[in-house]
Amino acid sequence: MVTSNTIKDSMKIPPLDLTREYDEIKSSVQARIERVLASGRVVLGKEVEEFEERFARFSGAKFAIGVASGTDALLLPLMQLGIKPGDEIITTAWTFVATVGVILRLGAVPRFVDIEYASFNMNPVLLEKAFTSKTKAIIPVHIYGHPVHMKPVTDFAEKHGLPIVEDCAQAHGARSGNKPVGLFGGFGAFSFYPTKNLGAYGDAGAVITNDRASAEKIKQLRIHGANQNYVYDDSFGINSRLDEIQAAILNVKLDHLDSWNKARKLAAAYYTEHLSKLNLSGVVLPSVRVDEDHVFHLYTLRVKERDKLLNFLHDKGISAGVYYPIPVHQQKAFRKLGFGEISLPETERASREVLSLPLFPQITREEQDYVIRAVGEYFKK
Repeated sequence: MVTSNTIKDSMKIPPLDLTREYDEIKSSVQARIERVLASGRVVLGKEVEEFEERFARFSGAKFAIGVASGTDALLLPLMQLGIKPGDEIITTAWTFVATVGVILRLGAVPRFVDIEYASFNMNPVLLEKAFTSKTKAIIPVHIYGHPVHMKPVTDFAEKHGLPIVEDCAQAHGARSGNKPVGLFGGFGAFSFYPTKNLGAYGDAGAVITNDRASAEKIKQLRIHGANQNYVYDDSFGINSRLDEIQAAILNVKLDHLDSWNKARKLAAAYYTEHLSKLNLSGVVLPSVRVDEDHVFHLYTLRVKERDKLLNFLHDKGISAGVYYPIPVHQQKAFRKLGFGEISLPETERASREVLSLPLFPQITREEQDYVIRAVGEYFKK
């Protein structure tokens, strides 16, 4: 760690910096985009086909289907499964709102289970209590890039004959028990929103599956349910096509994903090594199970007096963040539906304590040292 007298007195440190990432891949991105524009084919063309093949291979799946967003990557498998009004789906309230929004969009009912203290992920011990005769699926969320402990989840699903739709929006390349996320049930749903470990320059997403019939059905559903041009035989779908330019960008970035994930993990290890030396009172650093591969979409601490530290870091020019300040079940829109009466103690506790430090593949050690010094300075006071 750089000694304090060599660290700048003031720095501006973003939560991530897409301009640095672009500098690494600029020429390749521009060449791919130019090729798309010159081809005249801008939706569901060769770039999409190439990306689907490559992302399936990267993810260990037989099939990948490019779609318009991570939200649609969750919605389309539920549509394919025939989820209907009144059906119940077990999931977590410690997630981005889209996870729950797609359930409600189909008229189904989310059944929330609380999270584990250490991982912030769905607590598998609580699944049985959430199960009813109306339960039709499970959506575990690999939050912050930390994979859910999937073995007990899959055991539960097999016991009750339930499909699993994994929300992998923050977990590209993560593994649970040496198996890539997204392969533990029927489907894995990925977001390529620009801030993700693998991000487009706009909205984009993908579904992975090992079932050919499911893959073909989702391809049909993403173009309004058409089984050929302007022919709709057995279903209605939505407009969720992945465009060629976003696929072209993703094809370039996919070449770098392994090295960028490695850089994230090294930066996370650096934070952990040096923050742990400070003996910070009331702070819990991220932990990872031995058999799991955390890809650190976010480096998230627990802090007893979170808001005070957050404000202190902001004053120092450090863009620390809170993901999420209000759990889904306590959001006003969901309270109106009656979810506010649900008690999820660990989820609610997390919303008061979580704080994510800046972390991205291109972050420098000088920037991390500045963050570490600032955290230490706050606790000395």
